[in-house]
Amino acid sequence: MILQDLNRVRQISVIAARHGFGELAERAGLWRILGRKEKVEVSPEAQRASTARRFRMLLSDLGPTFIKLGQVLSTRADLLPAEYIDELSLLQDHVVPIPLEQVHAQIRDSLGKEVQELFAQIDPVPLAAASIAQVHRAITLQGDEVVVKVQRPGIAASIDSDLGVLRSLARLLEAVVEETGVYTPSGIVDEFDRAIHEELDFINEANNIRAFLENHRERPYLKIPRVYSELSARTVLTLEFIRGVKINQAELPEEDRKVIAQHILEASFRQLFEDGLFHGDPHPGNILLLEGNRLALLDFGVVGRLSRPMQETLVMLCLAVALKDSDSVARILYRVGVPDARANLVGFRNDIEGILGQHLATTLGQVDTRSLLRDLLDLAVKYRIRIPKEYALLSRASVSTEGMLRSLYPEMNIIEVALPYAKELLAGRYDPSQLQGGLMRTLLRFQSMAADLPTQLSQILLDMESGKFTVTVRADQFEKLNENLRSAAVIAFLGLCACGFIVGAFIAFAPKPWMYGGVPVLGVVGIALAAALFGAVFTWYLFGGRGLGKVRLSRFLKKQQKRK
Repeated sequence: MILQDLNRVRQISVIAARHGFGELAERAGLWRILGRKEKVEVSPEAQRASTARRFRMLLSDLGPTFIKLGQVLSTRADLLPAEYIDELSLLQDHVVPIPLEQVHAQIRDSLGKEVQELFAQIDPVPLAAASIAQVHRAITLQGDEVVVKVQRPGIAASIDSDLGVLRSLARLLEAVVEETGVYTPSGIVDEFDRAIHEELDFINEANNIRAFLENHRERPYLKIPRVYSELSARTVLTLEFIRGVKINQAELPEEDRKVIAQHILEASFRQLFEDGLFHGDPHPGNILLLEGNRLALLDFGVVGRLSRPMQETLVMLCLAVALKDSDSVARILYRVGVPDARANLVGFRNDIEGILGQHLATTLGQVDTRSLLRDLLDLAVKYRIRIPKEYALLSRASVSTEGMLRSLYPEMNIIEVALPYAKELLAGRYDPSQLQGGLMRTLLRFQSMAADLPTQLSQILLDMESGKFTVTVRADQFEKLNENLRSAAVIAFLGLCACGFIVGAFIAFAPKPWMYGGVPVLGVVGIALAAALFGAVFTWYLFGGRGLGKVRLSRFLKKQQKRK
């Protein structure tokens, strides 16, 4: 690490200690790296808060990069327990707006023209100010009302600097924390790196908006803002201004609530099962209510994409859950995920059966989707099955959408409304007239497999006849046994070498008795070399390949929870 990074690590360590994570920082060896331990008192607020809340407060105090990291983690219910997801979902940027002069300078640098040549007017008071960008209302030279999203100057360099520190901390965590098997800290930082740089490049968001606009062009109940391409660049994004009321602030009669809930559900299922492109953060603040019970979507920085096979898998999973088919649910999740090791499918299925029995004991319309999804994701983590981020993002979007639907129209049976979409997708999958349908793909794969099967069987028989057929069996126990036998053989060999060195030294140096104070010098040198060799072997036996004891993070967090 360079000096600047060490100073940042020291700052992080002090703030972590202030929020009650000093013991973890000490056990991770941060103070040893920094050279001295800071004396920091835990804040009174942290002493009263839960571990999850203290983690959220820690990220908030560490600045924009860590706030964004927390917001990204809040979309990954497959990474963190439910209480942490709830806390991180509350993370908000509290920043001082940048002056209008800096806004003008950023627009000039990005678009290559003076602000007066691009806009007739820019409101000096921002509509919103966040850590990455702030938004101003404006009027174009043609008189159109727009909103201009302007990136904060220097934020990209600040994030890159913090990302370097995060990578160093991630490598340190992998060295000292035990539970880093399924999702490594370095892997999480790499994923965050990609996500944050996509968000920093407003061209990505503009492309997302154009794709949504094209997908929803024939759906009159939903409005997507238009992108002003000539007034947009990597750090400036200009969109059509939409007048409306946030959906959670509107006072509506019951009949309107039902219509709006149906529109939200219709849009959600069209995005999932028809478009394959869905809004990743559909909370009430990102949905405006327009005249005529129409809706408008905002903020397309986080979107999810589903391929056709992923859509089909999602339908099969929903049907398996609805039918309480624990065996199918287990196999689908196992096939969708990336197992870190061979999973116990029998235990996985039995646990899923218990979850389905707990959550589906009542009618489908009364299912708590939030708890059901979280329990399934927690179970996947327990069996070391990594769920792709698209499904994790979908789970959060589904929970947000369901919360809005229940607040608008609690009597709606979501499963009933969703069933026609599932039937439509399944019908398309097995429709022979659709060349891109799943049935044609299945037949093509079967034909290819049938054509290759005789050749493969012939190869196996020839190998068996010639004695070249081999079967490789791998198991963790065999590998450990092999390592232990190799270690024992090396230690025994070096030990014999040490003994031979001692005896050989006395025999070889006996004809030349160089004496010093009555002690044979060459013999003592031989014994010293043999002792050094033996000490090296003994040290390697104790520490070689074993490493130092790691911190068990779950045990630490449980201990912290008991103290509360």
